[in-house]
Amino acid sequence: MSLNNTAIKNLISWSKREFSHLPWRENRSLYRTLVSEIMLQQTTVSTVLNHFERFIKVFPDIDTLANSSEEKLTIEWKGLGYYRRARNLHKACRYFQENFQSKIPLDFNELVKAPGIGEYTANAILAMGANENTLCVDANLERVLSRLNFIRMQKGPKLIKKINSDFRENLIANEINNFGGRDYNEAMMDLGRVYCQARKADCLICPMSTSCLAFKNTDPLTIPEPVDKKTKKYFDLKLLRLIVLKNNKILSYKKSNEQWLSGQFELPSFVIESEDEDLSQYPRLAKFLDYDLLPMIKTSITKYRISNFVLICSEDEFEEITNCKLDQYQYIENDTNANLTTASTKSLAIILQS
Repeated sequence: MSLNNTAIKNLISWSKREFSHLPWRENRSLYRTLVSEIMLQQTTVSTVLNHFERFIKVFPDIDTLANSSEEKLTIEWKGLGYYRRARNLHKACRYFQENFQSKIPLDFNELVKAPGIGEYTANAILAMGANENTLCVDANLERVLSRLNFIRMQKGPKLIKKINSDFRENLIANEINNFGGRDYNEAMMDLGRVYCQARKADCLICPMSTSCLAFKNTDPLTIPEPVDKKTKKYFDLKLLRLIVLKNNKILSYKKSNEQWLSGQFELPSFVIESEDEDLSQYPRLAKFLDYDLLPMIKTSITKYRISNFVLICSEDEFEEITNCKLDQYQYIENDTNANLTTASTKSLAIILQS
């Protein structure tokens, strides 16, 4: 189905008027597009806005980032979360440095060979970075295009595959050839963020409502069909975070490659209670501790909702509480540049700033 070209033209004009200030849409380059797309994965635009320009100043090009240490990179990534993305970006830049003379190739099949670059990111580099007429199906485009074209399927990989297949067969989104990949994709993404949200659709003021088959035929909020929430399981987890201070240094350990947030430092952490009996990220607390009155912060990671109880103690108290020897850990500088996990930083804050 072809959409109304006048409506799309108006949508693009609105998109440029409202969002051309986004830093990754200014001074465009393939590298800036790569960095922004990796940052925007699993993160909101507002969060990335607070970090993008600062990050680019530290790592202005592929070579600078590729030659950096992983520790420096994760420090500069702090606040963006999901640190695996930072490590994948690091690996991708090294891949381009070693195989393409520090340039990003404009070939889909070559792009997806790079570490951490999947189908979506490859298409985003081609569309937003190079203005090629390809489709970048993120969560916003998945929702918007399924509503505009009345594709009634459950949200997820099968729907994304259907959208990409229909696009390749010229059944949907063929207007992209009239407007270019960059403007078309960014306008549709902006539409999804502002007017056509997952739980709120402002159809009466949406610039695409006259072309939207979902608006004409049903309640747009029913498309795409939601994932059955019964299949989604979260585990509640209670952890004890221990703070041991010595000469303005804090006791910590470095996360291994098999652990969450690998390469970062974390306060000694122990499981108090866990709904997931198979959890192996942290050791169990050896002794009973009356933790209910301890300071506590909430965090989450993957499928775990974590209550972090925080206790400051001496070295002797640490060994008594945990039955662990201090030589299993190491002291690091207690400053804002320490490569600590976010949960550790927050735990320190509620104790040391109180």
